[in-house]
Amino acid sequence: MQEITKNIIIQASKGDIGAFEIIYKTSADFVYSIALSITKNIDTAEDITQEVFIKIYKNLKKFQFRSTFKTWIYRIAINTAINDYKKRSKEMGKRDDFELALKTHCVNDITEEIIGRKDKERQLLSFLDTLNKEQRTCIILREIERLSYKEISEVLKININTVRSRLKRARIALLACRKKGVIKDELRRDKAIIND
Repeated sequence: MQEITKNIIIQASKGDIGAFEIIYKTSADFVYSIALSITKNIDTAEDITQEVFIKIYKNLKKFQFRSTFKTWIYRIAINTAINDYKKRSKEMGKRDDFELALKTHCVNDITEEIIGRKDKERQLLSFLDTLNKEQRTCIILREIERLSYKEISEVLKININTVRSRLKRARIALLACRKKGVIKDELRRDKAIIND
């Protein structure tokens, strides 16, 4: 995402639609990619992007330039996407079971690969739902978005040691789930990651 000048942000916060349009055009792809990386769904990512820009428009006057504008937008996008993800994951569990049963009865050529992939997605959703919001956010920012500890600290406005602590607890929980068989192959790292 390109830098947006302070003057553009101030003008947009005063209701200048042209200035807000510049903000939108400059950062829409950035917000969309965050939403897509969390939801893995194009339609949902588009909906979240719209919702994020509504929030940005309504809250632009509150931006105090204490962090970068990019960090502020990132925080809004992450929180919006995670809240949406949590809400949809509960609905998806019920819907996926129904759709899978329907396909199994109606279509003879459904492959084990498709079933296996859906199963892994469901397991991953189950795992993320076992974490508290703080841990889940840190894991997504670190493991999916690949942010550094310092960047996570800035986005979430928390101490870097708190970031480390939340990630460690989340990884321990992840390993516990793996041992219980909740998640088998979703881990990209082994036990050594706990001491990262």
